[in-house]
Amino acid sequence: MGVLDETRVALGGIGDLFSGLVSPGVRLGVTGLSRAGKTVFITALVHNLLSGGRLPLFNAYAQGRIVRAYLEPQLHDELPRFAYEEHVQSLHGDNRRWPESTRRLSELRLTIEYAARGVIARNTHGGSLHIDIVDYPGEWLLDLPLMTMTFEDWSHRTVSQSRIAPRAALAGEWHEHLASLDPNAPASELAAQEAARLFTAYLARCRTDAVSMSSLPPGRFLMPGDLDGSPLLTFAPLDVTPHASAPRGSLHAMMRRRYDSYVAHVVKPFFYGHFARLDRQIVLADVLTALNAGPSAVADLSAALTAVLACFRQGENTWASSLLGRKIDRILFAATKADLLHHTSHDRLEAILRLIVEGAVNRAEYSGAAVDVAAIAAIRATREATVKQGGETLPCIVGVPQAGETIGDETFDGRTEAAIFPGDLPEDPARALDGSLAGAIRFVRFRPPLIEAKPPLVQSPSFPHIRLDRTIEFLFGDKFR
Repeated sequence: MGVLDETRVALGGIGDLFSGLVSPGVRLGVTGLSRAGKTVFITALVHNLLSGGRLPLFNAYAQGRIVRAYLEPQLHDELPRFAYEEHVQSLHGDNRRWPESTRRLSELRLTIEYAARGVIARNTHGGSLHIDIVDYPGEWLLDLPLMTMTFEDWSHRTVSQSRIAPRAALAGEWHEHLASLDPNAPASELAAQEAARLFTAYLARCRTDAVSMSSLPPGRFLMPGDLDGSPLLTFAPLDVTPHASAPRGSLHAMMRRRYDSYVAHVVKPFFYGHFARLDRQIVLADVLTALNAGPSAVADLSAALTAVLACFRQGENTWASSLLGRKIDRILFAATKADLLHHTSHDRLEAILRLIVEGAVNRAEYSGAAVDVAAIAAIRATREATVKQGGETLPCIVGVPQAGETIGDETFDGRTEAAIFPGDLPEDPARALDGSLAGAIRFVRFRPPLIEAKPPLVQSPSFPHIRLDRTIEFLFGDKFR
C-alpha cells in the first residue's frame, strides 16, 4: 500500500475516532461467500434484538441491561439501506421464502440503549451504542487481493487454476477461445467482449452446487449491477507469463488497461471507502455445500478464506492506532445452515471450519485480533426428532423441504413436512477434508419456519436460531460496559 493510500486510511480513521468519542459505535462488516446466507443473518440478528428474542448467551441481554433497540437513519446517505422490513415480510406467511441474496453494498444502523456500568459511559453517552451493519457480497471481498497483483500475475494464476480439475472440465469453451487469441495482436473490442463473455460463463459454472468453487475473482463479473456492459468488465485473462510485456496498441495492452481500471475504480473505492473502516467482521461460509462437492471445493474454500483474511487490517484498536486508520479487532468465521444437521454434528461442523481456516486464524491472532469460529443457523428452519427404522433409532431433522428438493426417488412439493436423517459428520475433522464423506451426508434445503405474525411485523415473535446469541456476544458484547 502506497503513502497516498495509507493517508486515505488514516484520514478516515481520524474522523471515525472523533465521532466515536461522543457517539460510540461499532462498524460491523457482514460478508460471505456465495449462498452463505448474509441477508438472512442480518435480518435475524436485527429482528431478535428488536423483538426481544431468546439470546441467553448475549450477556448484557441476559443480565437485563438492554433497555431497548431501534433502527435509526444510517450514517452514509449515499449507500442503499439494507431492506430489513422487506426481508422480514418475505419470511412470514404461507408464501414465506428466503430473502434474495446480497448483490450490492448496503447499510443499516441499529441503536441499542443499555444500562451502562462504567463511569465514562454513564457520563458521556448514557449507555447508547450504534451498530452500523455494512452488508457486502463476498465476491467483492475476494477482489481485494487484486490490489497487489498485476494483470499478468492475475492472468497466469487464473489460467493455471483453470487447467486443474474440477475447473478444467468447465473451462473448455473459454480455453478454446483463449488459445485463438494472440496477446500481441492489435486490440480488438470484439475479441475482448467474446473473451469476457466466455470467461464469465466459466466462472458461473464453477459456482454451481456440484462444483462449489469459492475463489472466483473478479467478483463483479458474476454480480455486475450497473457496470453490466461497461469496459470495466470487458476484459479477461490472457495466456501470458507473469513478466510478459504488452506492446503498445496490442490486445494485451488493452486487457491490462481495463484490469487496472477495474482495480482503480471498483476495488480500491470499496476498500478505502468502506472496508478499511470496519471495526468487526463476520465471514459466513457454506461449508456443507463445499463438503458435498468434494475435496477440491473444500480446498478452494480454504484458499479463499485465507486470501480474505490476508486483506483485513487486523489488530487491536487503540487511540494511537486509530489515528493511522481503523483495524478489525474481532473476526468471526461462521459455518452457516447448521440446522441442516442434528445437534450432535454442530460441534463437528465447527471443528471442520476451524481446520479449514487454521493457518489464517493463527496469523490473525498473532496480529492481536480476536478470532473465533462458530457453526450457526441465524434462522432455524428445522426441529429435531428420532425415527425408528429397521430396528434402528435415527436422529432426524424435521421441516418443510423446498419444492423440488429430492432424496432418492422422492421429490418434495414445498408444503409437506418431512423427517430426514442427514447423516453424521465425523469426529475427526480431517476426514471431512479427504473426500471420504462423499454420499454419506444428505443436505436438503428447507423453507423458513412458520412464525406467528403479529403487528408490527418487523417486531413480531423472533425467529428460532442456533448460536446467534453467542455470535452477537463475540462480535460486540464487549461494548456494553
